[in-house]
Amino acid sequence: MKIYDFNGRKNICGDRVHEARCRHRLTQSDLAARLQIAGITIERDSISRIEIGTRFVADYELKELAKILKVSVTWLLGIDD
Repeated sequence: MKIYDFNGRKNICGDRVHEARCRHRLTQSDLAARLQIAGITIERDSISRIEIGTRFVADYELKELAKILKVSVTWLLGIDD
């Protein structure tokens, strides 16, 4: 099994996910519930781990996170400001 790691983190979008979630006044549970409605199996603790960078984020999850948080995928990745 490969372990994916970039500068000590398993994703580069966690800080932006946290920022956008807070901007929309969503709890981690709220965000997990919206992702579940969209068909992504995820729990609140997984959102926490995404935000602190200890969980890998699949491309399909990133796409749905961007849609729910009303931001672009490139913004979540830190490409756009």
